[in-house]
Amino acid sequence: MDMDRMAPENPLPAEDDFPAEERANHEKVHVIACGAIAREILAVCRQGGLGHIDLNCLPAIWHAYPQKIVPGLEKAVAEARAAGFRKIFFAYADCGTGGDIDRLCEREGIARIEGPHCYSFFSGNEAFAKTSDDDIFSFFLTDFLARQFEAFVIEPLGLDRHPELKEMYFGNYRKLVYLSQEEDETLQEKARAAASYLGLAYEYRFTGYGDLTQALQSA
Repeated sequence: MDMDRMAPENPLPAEDDFPAEERANHEKVHVIACGAIAREILAVCRQGGLGHIDLNCLPAIWHAYPQKIVPGLEKAVAEARAAGFRKIFFAYADCGTGGDIDRLCEREGIARIEGPHCYSFFSGNEAFAKTSDDDIFSFFLTDFLARQFEAFVIEPLGLDRHPELKEMYFGNYRKLVYLSQEEDETLQEKARAAASYLGLAYEYRFTGYGDLTQALQSA
């Protein structure tokens, strides 16, 4: 029997047939992340020696427009697979998508950070759940939002143009809780100023990176 005739007409390419960059990408974990947590992801990678993580950040402003997240993730997944990445991880919680990220995860076989939002996983999902009743009237800031309060809170809500809307948006809140990833007095002053601007009591909680560290280590 002529074994050559038994070979498929279009055999699958051998590993060495891929470009060197694509072969290298097979060994990495491609993390598609919200740009609002890029600084924290890079810090965790530096501290934990996670040099195998390849980071791709989507626009942080989608934090305010969750309907844009899943279409952006779908495009980013297609691009990552075309580049030869086998392992992909979403550095997103549900982030206001109403379960759409989880449905994408199921379709694509991709895991994400557990939790409803970054406030939860930075606090530690278990710890955040325990304080949920006390925090029902709390507005949260992270380091990123303390830095970018005007661009990511005031401007998207139109408060710079219509300050009278503050009561409509924040009238039911009682306090602003600053969940801090790094202990930085400058950021604490910014968070205090944000609380004063919104007319809310101020509370500071140092969280560190919470569940983000374990999520990236196990990605």
